[in-house]
Amino acid sequence: MLDPLSDIIALLRPRTVFAKAISGAGAWAVRYGDSGHPGFCAVLEGTCLLSVAGEDTVRLEAGDFVFLPATPGFAMAGFEPADPVVIDPKLAPAPAEEVRHGRADGPPDVRMMGGYFQLDSPDADLLVAQLPGLIHLRGAARLGALVAMIREEASGAAAGRDLVLDRLVEILIVEALRAVQDKGAPPGLLRGLNDPRLAAAIRRMHAEPARPWTTAALAKEAALSRSAFFDRFARTVGVPPMEYLQGWRISLAKDLLRRKTGGLAEIAERVGYGSASAFSTAFARTVGQSPRRYAQAWAG
Repeated sequence: MLDPLSDIIALLRPRTVFAKAISGAGAWAVRYGDSGHPGFCAVLEGTCLLSVAGEDTVRLEAGDFVFLPATPGFAMAGFEPADPVVIDPKLAPAPAEEVRHGRADGPPDVRMMGGYFQLDSPDADLLVAQLPGLIHLRGAARLGALVAMIREEASGAAAGRDLVLDRLVEILIVEALRAVQDKGAPPGLLRGLNDPRLAAAIRRMHAEPARPWTTAALAKEAALSRSAFFDRFARTVGVPPMEYLQGWRISLAKDLLRRKTGGLAEIAERVGYGSASAFSTAFARTVGQSPRRYAQAWAG
């Protein structure tokens, strides 16, 4: 059985869109619009400035890794004044060669590798809600090596390329999430998994979503009293335990409906509802439409 973090990544099914080499020299600045996809960057050498909407400007240095779970608008620049070149990532073609900003000749002041990926599942909030808007890590050698492998694989056409890229992106996400988990994530699954008592209960929820869990039963898994477990879970994960469980069950159900895996009664049983009607009521209350209508929309 997968662990909860692996569960979510498997459900989201991330895959690489593209990765590219980037360099800048002299006076340069670029401003990107919202891409709609999670983005990443590893700094190979030199320094530059990064400004992400809603976050403080940070200085990037060699060995740094940046992960933007939702990639809002952002700007990158050197240290000489320059008017930013505005780029719409939704319209700009994927470059085949290294992208150079500023002075075209001579050695660069900074070299980076970056890119973005997309999630085949529409439930991006399963990932984004767990993370700050900007993840900036120093000395992230493992993540830098992964980005280099992604860049190398993306620029080639070897057999099995797409499969290798998918696995590399999954590993990249796990490494980034581990780093955030260690450094203090916002309330959510990552913080819950960093609490050994809560992690035991969360793992059981993910391992057996169909089991008729109660708060008392989950508190026993965590070796806590019912009230202590409820308060600790709500404070750490951000929602009460049964609300988290229902959210996970509905996420599983949406995935099963999209993939046309069984009828309503079978799906209801697999995700922990005693009947198709009880499942339909819970699904409609959470998603805003019935399971049948949801499945029809994805069949279309």
